[in-house]
Amino acid sequence: MAVTLEQARRVGYTCLKALLRFAFMVANNLVAIPSYILYLIMLQPLRVLDSESFWYIEGVLFKWLLAMVASWGWWAGYTVVEWGDDVKAVSEDEAMVLVNHQATGDVCTLMMCLQDKGTVVRQMMWLMDHIFKYTNFGIVSLIHGDFFIRQGRAHRDHQLVLLKEHLEKYYRSRNRKWIVLFPEGGFLRKRRETSQAFAKKNNLPFLKHVTLPRLGATQVILKTLVVPQENGTPAGGDAVIKESKSKGLQWVIDTTIAYPKGEPLDIQTWILGYRQPTVTHVHYRIFPVKDLPAEPEALTNWLYQRFIEKENLLTHFYETGAFPPLQGQTKAISREMTLSNLWLVGIQSLAFLSGGMWYCIFRYFYHCLF
Repeated sequence: MAVTLEQARRVGYTCLKALLRFAFMVANNLVAIPSYILYLIMLQPLRVLDSESFWYIEGVLFKWLLAMVASWGWWAGYTVVEWGDDVKAVSEDEAMVLVNHQATGDVCTLMMCLQDKGTVVRQMMWLMDHIFKYTNFGIVSLIHGDFFIRQGRAHRDHQLVLLKEHLEKYYRSRNRKWIVLFPEGGFLRKRRETSQAFAKKNNLPFLKHVTLPRLGATQVILKTLVVPQENGTPAGGDAVIKESKSKGLQWVIDTTIAYPKGEPLDIQTWILGYRQPTVTHVHYRIFPVKDLPAEPEALTNWLYQRFIEKENLLTHFYETGAFPPLQGQTKAISREMTLSNLWLVGIQSLAFLSGGMWYCIFRYFYHCLF
């Protein structure tokens, strides 16, 4: 079939736009990430004198970097509509966020929709696949204190030990509040067949839109971050309170990401923007940690139920285009998540101004030395 002039123009425009967006993203990374590193190098004396202030500043810079990633999707028309519980109500408390995983765009979606949740983004810790360590953003995540987990049966036990040590060393010392993980352990398309075979063997429900979660990381997080209670007071008395400066992990936020027609966004689409504007839907349910079962088998069943519930939520969404109402509601209520273009432009401008400043500083010292 012959290509019309209008179709050729449309393809040409899409390719040109993708090329310009990619060039901007590369330039953005070349100035923003080195600036983040250099600012923190300059602030190392503050880290020794007042580590709390140092990690506060680091968190602000980290949030700005994530906002830059969010802006790539926002300006391409990839927006978010939120459903279910309002997580802003628990943004100042410690929470574990459980997310289904379909594609690399899931992380970008979270970077966007958590921007307007108070201090969450600057005080959060991510659990992600170890391969992410070798990406352009890996050095930022290493400095911030995120945990890179290696998948596979051969590494599982050792990785859980490392996770426990990591949480004990960095979570409270850097005043983290939320910890985000993808319990499925990989993308839906890669794990679905294995998960369905496991479900059939163990007489568990057949799931199409999610996979059965892996349990180890969730159990380690709960055991490590939940402060034991005795008569309403953290067990261990003042020593525990002084060390943690918190009430411990208080909430589990079950987060379900849905894409129209079940077609997820990947990182390439997020960067290049060649897909038509898309609304991603994010559903939240908040559970108090104190209501979770303590026994391993009961906790396993509880976690399985969350992903069975995700399956039902996604089935309803794909059939109707909306999530069902929460229990006790007669109508589901959605909220359009918005970002300020002025704020995003300001952050991007600051990144490029910082890059220019560091370039001038290095050039000055180079000429002084040589």
